[in-house]
Amino acid sequence: MYKRIIFSAALLLWVFTASAQQFTLSGNIVDDTGAPVPFASILVKGTTRGTSANNDGNYSLNLAKGQYEILFKAIGYKEELKRVNISGNTKLDVRLAVAAYQLNAVTIRPGGEDPSYAIIRKAIRKRNGYLNEVNAYSAEVYLKGLQKLLAAPKKFLGRDINQIAREYGLDSNRRGIVYLSESQSKLTFEKPDKIHEEMISSKVSGSNRAFSFNRASDIRVNMYENYQNWEQISNRPLVSPIADNALSYYNYKWLGTSEENGETINKIQVTPKHSYDPAFAGIIYIMEDSWRLHSFDLEITKSANLNIVDTLKVKEQYVPVGKKVWMPSTAKMEFNGGIFGFKFGGYFIAVYSNYNLNPTLNQKEFAEVLKIPQGVNKKDSVYWQQERPVPLTTEEITDYQKKAILAKKRESKPYLDSLDRIGNRVTANKLLLTGILERDRYKKQYTYFSPLLTSFLYNTVEGFTFNYNVNYVKQIDSINNKYLRLGGNVRYGIRNERFHGFVDGTVPLSGSTLSFAVGNSMFDINNTNPTSPLFNTFNSLFRRLNQLKLYERSFVTVSLNKRIYGGLRGGITIDYSDRQWLPNTSLYSITNLQNYEFTSNNPLTPKADNPLFPRNQSFTVNLHASYNFSNRYETYPTGRRYLPSPYPTLTVNYTRAIRNVFGSDVDYNFVKATLSKEDISLGPIGKSSFYIGAGKFFGVKQIYFTDYAHFYGNEGVFFVNAPNAFLILPLYEFSTPESYLEAHYEHNFGGYFLSRVPLIRKLKLHEIVNVNYLATPQIGNYVEFAAGVQLYGIRFQMGRSFRTDGHSTSTALIGLALPMRPARPN
Repeated sequence: MYKRIIFSAALLLWVFTASAQQFTLSGNIVDDTGAPVPFASILVKGTTRGTSANNDGNYSLNLAKGQYEILFKAIGYKEELKRVNISGNTKLDVRLAVAAYQLNAVTIRPGGEDPSYAIIRKAIRKRNGYLNEVNAYSAEVYLKGLQKLLAAPKKFLGRDINQIAREYGLDSNRRGIVYLSESQSKLTFEKPDKIHEEMISSKVSGSNRAFSFNRASDIRVNMYENYQNWEQISNRPLVSPIADNALSYYNYKWLGTSEENGETINKIQVTPKHSYDPAFAGIIYIMEDSWRLHSFDLEITKSANLNIVDTLKVKEQYVPVGKKVWMPSTAKMEFNGGIFGFKFGGYFIAVYSNYNLNPTLNQKEFAEVLKIPQGVNKKDSVYWQQERPVPLTTEEITDYQKKAILAKKRESKPYLDSLDRIGNRVTANKLLLTGILERDRYKKQYTYFSPLLTSFLYNTVEGFTFNYNVNYVKQIDSINNKYLRLGGNVRYGIRNERFHGFVDGTVPLSGSTLSFAVGNSMFDINNTNPTSPLFNTFNSLFRRLNQLKLYERSFVTVSLNKRIYGGLRGGITIDYSDRQWLPNTSLYSITNLQNYEFTSNNPLTPKADNPLFPRNQSFTVNLHASYNFSNRYETYPTGRRYLPSPYPTLTVNYTRAIRNVFGSDVDYNFVKATLSKEDISLGPIGKSSFYIGAGKFFGVKQIYFTDYAHFYGNEGVFFVNAPNAFLILPLYEFSTPESYLEAHYEHNFGGYFLSRVPLIRKLKLHEIVNVNYLATPQIGNYVEFAAGVQLYGIRFQMGRSFRTDGHSTSTALIGLALPMRPARPN
């Protein structure tokens, strides 16, 4: 026991003594002209411990007492090795000479190729080996991100940008830092793609509560991979200069060799074969004999059809870890761009240190891709002064100081109330067009009143209709980010003189969500809701096309949904409804087009308002589950966020309609299953999406048209895309009470073909093709094909359909492509 106490005391003494003996090596790194060398790498030779200079060339490195050999490196400069004796805080300025690359005597015969091509071919052959040479590793990563607004209009969409700029601490010209953040993380990797990142500390300028957006996995650049999939920046994957197919995308030029620590480094210039190719331009450095990457300095510009950014620069340096393996020491992404009069620029930098190529792995941890524990954003300035490896620039220091004052002000109740008083003012524009948002930031709640203009509708069943919604949302658990939502609706049909109303809401429970809805309203007979009430209003008033078929429903619905485990979710919905079909009561239209005539509210007898079904009651119990074959998630102080899966999502639904419960008339069983996946990358030729669904009724004793399996069809020129959407399918004709099989496939080429056409490539058009299929016992087989282009989310397509009976239809289509739009129920 005494030995343990003595040992513990000695250990504590050593820890505090070691901590007390940490000294700072700092200085400035310049080039031959005296100009600073930004973001140079500083490494303790023989280790993976190091840091990076900041944008002004200043660096800082904490070291214990002793003698060290320090390497100073920067892409394009000759490496410098300095021996230092650390016995106190030490100042060491360094001058880096531009690297001299010797052009050896090389004879290139007429028609012969540049020597770089032989080097590149060898690097390509080695690529896959270096990609997979490290089975696993862990490392400490420091990240810093900075984004600046370089220009902005005075007003945008009616909003005063000057006022917003003052709130964010920008200058009078609406310029300055809008995002500055630092973080430190422990990163663990296991091939092929398992990652676990735990944030150790986080600091965000202007907020005492926020967490850094910086992620080591986001800044990870691996040119040994064939493609860089940066989806937000480029619609097409970017091709690596040493990808298997790189010779089809790049031209190369050998610029000579230099010597570094006994290694011969080849300097090679790379340029895209075509300006529109998703390829980089710049310099890559490849080591002789091993043919591995030493470093690279590359950029890609808007000529390659980038999104938002005009230029993206990527720099990365590698260092030896162990005898044979080289790993990244620093990585930097620098960008600039503009949109709608706003111009911006910035960078993200990552500094890697303390690599371990044989880490102790816990396989369960890899399900947790990111972990941000409580308190990581509470580190004080003393901590950051000691732990920050990259010194702040004067501009960054000023930004932290200025926005710390603003942060305290923005979190105060008087300030939040003042913002609410301004934002909650009722204007004619809000009342009519955008809706009224009554917000209380301090209490974390808001009430939204829908706009009047979109609340006035028209349909042939009700005539002119007032349909108004109010929603209330309040955060009831800030730690777990849980919200209470309550809503209300009132609806009145002027022609049929029927009043409707309902209330609904969602209540977060421990690990689950309870939803409810009580009241009555008008509903589309097709429960996938393919027809927008606003579109139907326009078509009815101006084209005499009443595509929307309605019925009245009084209901009580309760749902309980829960994440059972990882990507497995399940729930139960119990519904009681009283359903009544109603006839048309109004045939008014503003225009009276020839050959256009209103149809009845019975889609099966369009020329006569025969009742589609008698008034009936239904009691149903629905069990549903979905699984995306992945359990990956991120953990925040507010709770878990599950990540999109690389695998398809499987859903299963079972509905039991029970007779004689509360007078229920229906009696049937229905089961359906779907398998779907969006944005499946096919490399440079774009992305595919698919949706497959099948369903079957059995044990049917009583069923009505509203209970049928319906499909998300379209009968107009305009459509809104969804994974299970048909482009030309009639809205009600193919609904079935038996069984069905549907399949949908879409491919987005992302500009693969049109980017090669001069002038057209500037439009950044996406080529889209669709194939949709449906089979039911009633119609046999139905197939439709469509092809066209997408411009900023708006689609222009030509479609054609074919049926078993030989009937076919062709039409032009204009659609709105909404990302990650959920499938409609059927």
